[in-house]
Amino acid sequence: MADTKILCLIEHHAMLFAYFSKHAINLCGDAGREAILAGMTAYGNERGRRMALNAKAHGDPLTTMSNQAYGEWKPDFPEQMEFGQLRTEPTLQTYIAKCAWCDAWKKHDILEYGKYYCVNVDNAVYQGFRPDFVCTPTTTSLSWGGSRCEFDWGHPLSEEENAQLARKKKELGASCMKDFNFHTAHLKHTISNALTDRLGKEGEKAVELALSDFADTFGQEYLDVLDRVSTEDIYPF
Repeated sequence: MADTKILCLIEHHAMLFAYFSKHAINLCGDAGREAILAGMTAYGNERGRRMALNAKAHGDPLTTMSNQAYGEWKPDFPEQMEFGQLRTEPTLQTYIAKCAWCDAWKKHDILEYGKYYCVNVDNAVYQGFRPDFVCTPTTTSLSWGGSRCEFDWGHPLSEEENAQLARKKKELGASCMKDFNFHTAHLKHTISNALTDRLGKEGEKAVELALSDFADTFGQEYLDVLDRVSTEDIYPF
């Protein structure tokens, strides 16, 4: 099968993380758990920094509105995800009622390891976008047994800003979004580095086992295609 026809989806992204988490925790216990959480914070920060670069390139200030506009991914197909706004003032609050990452972890019976993805990723992206921003979960997340994820973004969106957000999303379309070959390659690089840096030889073993599980599940071609993604694109800062 030609690499040009290989396209990772959210399921691949979710499962690669879960395999990293599983082997780091099983090999190193609490140290593995801390390493995977640190890796996810780094990964989220990096995504946020890329979003900030895109906003600045378009001449937009780093606000909560622009943060919401410059997201880097979209669902694989309509109705795969269910999310939206709960309120816009006095602070923006949003929800996720259906999550493709959770669905993938449940499908493969690996939710107990996948759920660590959700601990800090939204806040890490937000703080990567602008370090003084804080995104606060206000419910137990879906992956940890809650009925839906809810977040408080710490700043309001006025009626005018919310209308501006809709216009900006329409204007941008998918121009700042990346496919899941890109996102899965980013995850592979950043989490691998975190595990090996923090856990040494055991971290290297966790990475090796995770990548082997990923290839066994989806096919070696889905692992090989990640090597085609430029690290200069992943880390443009």
